[in-house]
Amino acid sequence: MAGDGWKTSDLAFTTRTGTPIEPRNFNRAFESHCRRAGVPRIRVHDTRHTCASLLAALDVYPRVAMRILRHSQISMTMDVYTQIPSPEARKALDRLNQSLDRPSKG
Repeated sequence: MAGDGWKTSDLAFTTRTGTPIEPRNFNRAFESHCRRAGVPRIRVHDTRHTCASLLAALDVYPRVAMRILRHSQISMTMDVYTQIPSPEARKALDRLNQSLDRPSKG
């Protein structure tokens, strides 16, 4: 849409003309999208960790996750994958969550 006004760069996020986006403007836009989507507000950097955790929970092959996350070394990806709870830990956490959701008796 910017036509001849487009500025080419290697940046992942730019203005509508391809120039670097001012960080505060990006954060404001991100927070606005979170509000509209009805999801909790988190730091933009945390979305990367969320993506890595979701890929691991979905059993995505680590080398594929490495490419998606654009890690330069598999060790970085594996550090994330080793922090994902085992199925047994997930079950225990689900049970704990359910017990905390129940109204207390008394």
